[in-house]
Amino acid sequence: MPATPNLVELNNLSFGYGNGRVILDGVSLQVPRGKVTALMGASGGGKTTVLRLIGGQQTADKGQVLFDGQDVAGLDRDGLYAARRRMGMLFQFGALFTDLSVFDNVAFPLREHTLLPAPLIRDIVLMKLNAVGLRGARDLMPSEISGGMARRVALARAIALDPDLIMYDEPFAGLDPISLGTAAQLIRRLNDALGITSLVVSHDLEETFRIADKVIILANGAVAAQGTPDEVRHSEDPMVHQFVNALSEGPVKFHYPADSVADDFGPRAHADRGRRA
Repeated sequence: MPATPNLVELNNLSFGYGNGRVILDGVSLQVPRGKVTALMGASGGGKTTVLRLIGGQQTADKGQVLFDGQDVAGLDRDGLYAARRRMGMLFQFGALFTDLSVFDNVAFPLREHTLLPAPLIRDIVLMKLNAVGLRGARDLMPSEISGGMARRVALARAIALDPDLIMYDEPFAGLDPISLGTAAQLIRRLNDALGITSLVVSHDLEETFRIADKVIILANGAVAAQGTPDEVRHSEDPMVHQFVNALSEGPVKFHYPADSVADDFGPRAHADRGRRA
């Protein structure tokens, strides 16, 4: 099968969690092969849900999720596991195994999914750790390293099997400016050096726009804007304008929908409370 220009495609996809609230409604988007694509938008907009749909943890109510031309929902168990081995995942805050050393955390997927001999696994692990600047930390435990270092160990684990796609769920959350900048440049550098495809879910506008080739903004269950960082930054969509300029006033409201202030605090509300008392 010839390679498709897009490694991941969502076609007219709809999804909800069964509580009556639609998370994604007719979403179509493409993740181009070999590029860094950023998936952004307000909290609760469905970004992490998109990652779960790509990995087959969730199934769409309608529409398709294609990974390298294959419909993820149509794969049997063996096919899904084979597809997942071609995906790396950097979880929010790293999600390292706390009772395993740095070395053993990175070795874990190699031991689970391959029959490689121990000496070769050792060399691969050290190469991956070297790529993220932590070869010297191989014998440390997760409790002995900083949050930024833990995120880099998790990245070394994510690339251990040389995946085609790496998905990053809020890779910059909780990092100091130095660690954040290091993590961002590492994502960009590894993407280009390894020839992989990266999908980055992030709220950090400046660093994400700096490393991304393509930006997709989700809002109200749909794609509000997509294009190069510069194109998205100059979008005339009110929600996108509010998001990229960090404005407090706009379509995304500060207050959760509620009864009017008069209904909650006015004379009628006091009278109702008096009768209930």
